[in-house]
Amino acid sequence: MSDSMLHTRLPAFHIVIPARYASQRFPQKLMADLGGKPVLQWVHELSRQAGAQSVTVATDHKDIYCAAQEFGANVVMTRDDHENGTERLAEVAKKMAWSGDEIIVNVQGDEPFLPVALIHASVQALHQDVEAEMATVACAIDDMQDYLNPNVVKVVCDDQQRALYFSRAPIPWDRDGLANDHDHSGFLPADLPVLRHIGLYVYRASLLNKYAELPMSPLERWEKLEQLRFLHQGIKVQVAIADSLPSHGVDTPEDLEKLRHQLSL
Repeated sequence: MSDSMLHTRLPAFHIVIPARYASQRFPQKLMADLGGKPVLQWVHELSRQAGAQSVTVATDHKDIYCAAQEFGANVVMTRDDHENGTERLAEVAKKMAWSGDEIIVNVQGDEPFLPVALIHASVQALHQDVEAEMATVACAIDDMQDYLNPNVVKVVCDDQQRALYFSRAPIPWDRDGLANDHDHSGFLPADLPVLRHIGLYVYRASLLNKYAELPMSPLERWEKLEQLRFLHQGIKVQVAIADSLPSHGVDTPEDLEKLRHQLSL
């Protein structure tokens, strides 16, 4: 199926790229060179390819603002006191005066090789579930170490593919099948529906408009997972299933070097 055919079947949507200048592990990473252009420019270009009604870079720093303008992006300067990308999206949605039923995709500025197909799948998932206010993406886990790794976030879904819970803990737990595997050296049961959360978020503008009113939940505080704030409030989160895990983003200088190596092959 061609991209143009797929675009005609997709609902209208907007993409916002939160582009924070500061980063504890890798300062100024969005401006780092990758194959002759900044990481952020790669993200902007893949976002343009997705067929969105609009693509907006949202930043709190003049250097990113100027750089984004140079490669032709639409840029919005936002406040510098946002705690996360969702707050920045909410400010943009308000400035753009998007109506409550419009769909907004949060594409992280440090994901230069995010598959456009994942954007399409998550937009379609939210569009088809009229009761859900947001959507995200997950893929299957078949590796025991990933299952046990607290840095790999897991999600459990109901029979409508809506999220029941996100956790750093290994969920769901096969009590009988894993009870005797004390060193966890075995394989995951083939029929255990273990899903790894992929941090791509899609929102209805109505949810972003009320985000500031949603208090941090105890679950979010303990797990350090922002998406639990929504589940705690009873907000329905639809989950699109990806065939595989996409390329890793740029969290560290080492990540950047790996991507540079991939481009050179």
